[in-house]
Amino acid sequence: MEQIKRGEIYYANLCPVMGSEQGGIRPVVILQNDKGNLHSTTTIVAPITGELDKPYLPTHVIFKSDCMKKESMVLLEQIRTIDKSRLGRFVGEMDDRQMKRIDKAILISLGLDYLERLQNEK
Repeated sequence: MEQIKRGEIYYANLCPVMGSEQGGIRPVVILQNDKGNLHSTTTIVAPITGELDKPYLPTHVIFKSDCMKKESMVLLEQIRTIDKSRLGRFVGEMDDRQMKRIDKAILISLGLDYLERLQNEK
C-alpha cells in the first residue's frame, strides 16, 4: 500500500464490532498525522456514513465531496485505531476547510475544546 496521508478517505473493513460501533466495509477518513502513518502499522480513523437521519451531535461533520456518491457525515465520536491492512480502495481526500471542521469536532469528542476557548480568551 502506498503512503497514506491525513485527510485521505479509504474504504476499510471495520468488522468485527460490538454494540453501536460502526462496522462493515465503509469509507473512513485518516486522522493520524503523516509521520505516524509513515512509521506505524496502524492508523487512526473515523467512520463515514451516508445515513444523515442520525440525531445530530457536535462530533458530526456533514460534508459534500466529488469523491462521495452523496452528502455524508464523519462520526468523530467513533474514532478508532485500525491496522493498515484493514484499508482498501482509496476514495479521495478532504479539503482544508473540511479538515478544520473535523479538527474542531475531534477536540469536542476528546473533551479538549476548552483549549480553543482558552485561546479565544487571550
